[in-house]
Amino acid sequence: MSDALSQPTASNNSLHSDECGTLAAPAAFLNVSEDTTDPGGANQHDTPLLQLVNVTKRFGGLAAVNDLSFSLQKGEILGVIGPNGAGKSTMVNLIGGSMAPTSGTIFYQGHDVTRLPPNRRAHLGIVRTFQVTQPFMGLDVRENVMVGAFFGQQGLNRTKALRVADEVLERVNLAHKATFKGDQLTIADRKRLEMARALATNPQLLLLDEVMAGLTATEVAQAVELIKQINITGVTILIIEHIVRAIASVSDRILVLHHGRKIAEDEPSQVLSDPKVIEAYLGERYAKKRIQEDISLYSLTVEDPEQSGEDR
Repeated sequence: MSDALSQPTASNNSLHSDECGTLAAPAAFLNVSEDTTDPGGANQHDTPLLQLVNVTKRFGGLAAVNDLSFSLQKGEILGVIGPNGAGKSTMVNLIGGSMAPTSGTIFYQGHDVTRLPPNRRAHLGIVRTFQVTQPFMGLDVRENVMVGAFFGQQGLNRTKALRVADEVLERVNLAHKATFKGDQLTIADRKRLEMARALATNPQLLLLDEVMAGLTATEVAQAVELIKQINITGVTILIIEHIVRAIASVSDRILVLHHGRKIAEDEPSQVLSDPKVIEAYLGERYAKKRIQEDISLYSLTVEDPEQSGEDR
């Protein structure tokens, strides 16, 4: 095993595995009091896991994210869609801490984390994947995942980090390729490795940035099932994706961005039938298809209303 994977220095503000080295709930260290209420007096259990309030990110005169507000409850899967350049990845960068907003506030578990750096947010349980997968080429798949375990769960020794890595590889169906190098993996396997590294940090909030891009229909279906399984274990998920059917099938709610602004946020069926969304994102071809489907349904209703009622 590579010598690059040495035990990190433990700190008092660390996340821990259990005695067996398996994944345990992260211990947050927000440098705030142990009071269970937020400044407004709301009980912590009623507080969104993540909340953005009037968040704006400007690059010169361009507002990549413009006055964005939304919240994400613990256990939810929130899908985010929008055309290229809508501000989706910038939003993830702001939540993950690699960028700071020009204005606005980001709350996590009811506390202001707007100015916390990415490593602090990761230790709190906010972890992301990237559109472009970049495995550590000098390390095999297992060692790549161990890096995530060491980073997110400080104080692990090699044995426990190895155990965490093997557990995560089983979950993402990569255990049989644990000794492969990064350049030996398919696109789909690289996407799974990206997710495995993130899972090894033991996240509470997982930010997935186009993890299905470039996959076949079969691989997309497998990715959707994996995301659902991850969510069932208690991980809250925010997922950016362009494959509308996939994100509709996996999300509890969908948020739509256009020119950095939120133009819709609701259940998938409501969002995908919203005229503003069809015009801004799904496009003219989709709009025509929806109209044709509506005409066909209307014709069926007129010709055989009882059959149409059974179909619905």
